[in-house]
Amino acid sequence: MSGSNAAVDQELAPIAACTISRDVQAFDLLIEDMETELGEAWGDLSIDDALAFFEQPDSDALEFVAIAMDDQDEANLAQIAEVIRRAEAKGIKALVVAEEVSPIALHQLLKVGAEEFIPYPLPDGALHDAIERMRTPEPAAPPATAPQTPQGPKVSDHDREGVLIAVHGLAGGSGATTLAVNLAWELATVDKKDPPRVCLLDLDLQFGSISTFLDLPRREVIYEILSDTESVDEESFMTSLLTFNNRLHVFTAPSEMLPLDLVTSDDVMTVIDMARANFDYVIVDMPTTVVQWTESVLTAAHVYFATIELDMRSAQNALRMIRALKAEELPAEKLRYVLNRAPKFTDISGRGRVKKLAESLDISIEVQLPDGAKQVVQAGDHGVPLAEAATKNPLRKEIQKLAQKLHAVGAEEKAATK
Repeated sequence: MSGSNAAVDQELAPIAACTISRDVQAFDLLIEDMETELGEAWGDLSIDDALAFFEQPDSDALEFVAIAMDDQDEANLAQIAEVIRRAEAKGIKALVVAEEVSPIALHQLLKVGAEEFIPYPLPDGALHDAIERMRTPEPAAPPATAPQTPQGPKVSDHDREGVLIAVHGLAGGSGATTLAVNLAWELATVDKKDPPRVCLLDLDLQFGSISTFLDLPRREVIYEILSDTESVDEESFMTSLLTFNNRLHVFTAPSEMLPLDLVTSDDVMTVIDMARANFDYVIVDMPTTVVQWTESVLTAAHVYFATIELDMRSAQNALRMIRALKAEELPAEKLRYVLNRAPKFTDISGRGRVKKLAESLDISIEVQLPDGAKQVVQAGDHGVPLAEAATKNPLRKEIQKLAQKLHAVGAEEKAATK
């Protein structure tokens, strides 16, 4: 039946499904799998003919449509999205078979109603499994009186105006994410009797790894939040968060690598403002790249940590950062420099190099973190903070002291405003 028109004589075989594509012959593996799954009970339509076919009575018997597309079809994304909407309106499920299609395009099609997505070339059994999932009836909704399992932390009952702490690595591997994750956990556990509410935001949209450091899944809802912040309220934002050990609430990076300019300054600040309204501390892991919304976070942050190491690349990058901020008349003085893998107290030569680095850059290195060695990598691989994996690790102890100091300052300021 491959390549036949969907209007074929129904007496020969009722049509249960259709492929919709620019040229189905370019998807020969899909043809083979459709014949395996449906025999002669399927047809093929061009994208232009699909909308017209949905108006015909023959389309009423369709179970699903498989929309086959590649990167050339992205220019026609609006029409494909309309096909999916029309199919959904008639109760026909839509499956997208995509070859080299961008994640953003796929997200848009799933958002308008596509039921499933499978890559092309088709993995063995992928079409069969997708059809089975579409055929499986959705579970019945629970009675209105039944208690609902919470999907995330509850919205705070008052505006907390949480402390915003950003962490920005000025060189790759300088420990920014390690600091952000462990500082967030230490703050979440700093007070056993009255633990503060802490939210950790991973805003490295491309290579964010907080979900790996805490063994949390990446979720599609993150993209939906970031791409449409105007329609996001506090409840939906809170639902998007995941919880680590019932203490730390995490907004992970998106599941797909997305352009850093996907979000605007307003989008980022909307997310941050919602977090601040519901948490006592908001820790933001920033991308190493300086983007249009870096200024917004820098301006809003109570503390903006910049991690560096004792090497030439960190020195040069710090100098570039300072120059860029001053050129734009931004508050470069808000940067709080954190030296990772700092020399030990007994290393006189190393301490001298630290002093020389600070003097040459005309900065003050306020925090010096020791080398956590292999235990840092092991903790990250196991998806737990250092406090859980290596309590006595020297890096963990210093981050714990930093968290206690920040919490003490915050408590003093809060008491002063009462």
